[in-house]
Amino acid sequence: MYYFLLHLSFCDIVFTTNIAPTILHNILLDVGKMSLKHCIAQFYVNGASTIAECYILTLMSYDRYLAICKPLHYTSTMNLDVCLRLVGASWLSGFVVTLSTSIMLFDRDFCGPKVIDHFMCELTPLLKLSCSDTFSLEVVVFILSIPIIVMPFVFIVVTYINIFMTVLKIPSTFGMQKTFSTCSSHLTSVSTYYGTLTLIYVVPRRRHLLNISKALHLLYTVVTPLFNPIIYSLRNKDIRKAIEMLFYNKQYNQ
Repeated sequence: MYYFLLHLSFCDIVFTTNIAPTILHNILLDVGKMSLKHCIAQFYVNGASTIAECYILTLMSYDRYLAICKPLHYTSTMNLDVCLRLVGASWLSGFVVTLSTSIMLFDRDFCGPKVIDHFMCELTPLLKLSCSDTFSLEVVVFILSIPIIVMPFVFIVVTYINIFMTVLKIPSTFGMQKTFSTCSSHLTSVSTYYGTLTLIYVVPRRRHLLNISKALHLLYTVVTPLFNPIIYSLRNKDIRKAIEMLFYNKQYNQ
């Protein structure tokens, strides 16, 4: 669990550091300019980290499923070598899939007003500025969203149905509450993250819904990475105990 949390945090760090410094630079210096290469590079890093986080959240649900539904097989199934392979495949998928989309985007012609109606280089406002036919690219993005967003989300739902069925068989109420509490943090992150991604990339786009799209992007680029450390820290007994010990040692040394 902590190994997956490490990579989840790294995804959030990559995502926010790729966007936030550029936004702050444009606001503070009132510049608001970015080259096309820089813009597509930002889109590439955003896409890669987004896909990696989708798969890591899926791996975390599978990890919870093994720990609760098949506890006797957990150690042999989810060993360090398997974790390394699964996380490596998640990052590799993110960089490879986004590379193909970025190449298709870079081959498009951009003309007319070169102003992005967005706070980041995202696919929808970039396609709006393109003079080329963007239908094929939109179809590719929609098709790729199925194995990246829809299928992992369905997998998470199925795993949690099995988890809930297993938890309901626990005879003691305390045991049920304790088991549910280990899944609540992950469920909160999944609901926020996958909910916004589905609305942005799976639901068909409409030009007049661009402001709503910007609000949704703000939700999963700023709010979710901000609350993930809080969600997983305050609801985790081991991390709370480590924080308490840290403050206790500081007070003791003073």
